[in-house]
Amino acid sequence: MTHRTLVFSEVSYRFEGWPAVVDHANWRVEAGEFHCLLGRSGCGKTTWLKLAAGLLHPQAGQVLWQGEPVLQPRADVGFVFQSPTLLNWLSALDNVLLPIRVHRACTREEMAHAKALMQQMGLSACMHQRPGQLSGGQQSRVAIARALVTQPALLLMDEPFAALDAITREELQTELRRWVKQLGASVLFVTHDIAEAAFLADRVALMDAGHIVHDQRLNWAERNAALRYSAPFTQACADLRNALDNTGALA
Repeated sequence: MTHRTLVFSEVSYRFEGWPAVVDHANWRVEAGEFHCLLGRSGCGKTTWLKLAAGLLHPQAGQVLWQGEPVLQPRADVGFVFQSPTLLNWLSALDNVLLPIRVHRACTREEMAHAKALMQQMGLSACMHQRPGQLSGGQQSRVAIARALVTQPALLLMDEPFAALDAITREELQTELRRWVKQLGASVLFVTHDIAEAAFLADRVALMDAGHIVHDQRLNWAERNAALRYSAPFTQACADLRNALDNTGALA
């Protein structure tokens, strides 16, 4: 079944003069699943995400979304970058609406949806403030709302919480799982943080030198603050750390 499925089939990509950063990789994200790509900086995670987004094209193999080759960015795929990349001269609300307004004027229903989304994400009080007036956590929420406003079936996220303090980061991790579950979107989330991957993911792909070297499923009944201090969570983090150590992916 190809409906709302992201498939990497023997995908390879290299930058000129360098070894392959993605090397004959295979992976499959089914509808509604939350997958994390875990690994040290430089192991190929961001390149993998750009291939999924159609920002790069495989030099071998295929990336398929809903059964079709990914050749360019698509309207039903949202992307959240490492930095919020908000436009400083626009309000938070106008930043959220940007993916719609670059193509056409937004409808009354789309405006209402954007405002409801921001309210759900705790941004009601700052809809008309500019990015420079927002905290780091608020800016991250705006960036996520911007990616969600078109109600994408697939959400690609490149370490969006890396620059945040630990408490804000954990809060956003919990909220992100709730938001994407309500939307029903599939997620491919890049991180180098073991605990973040263990908390967020239904499935973790560990990358090293362009290869998937470890595949771990995590079936938590609930993803809340208590989970982070539980013995099974600690063990899952330890398993991922051991896998990283054994492959040489982490110094």
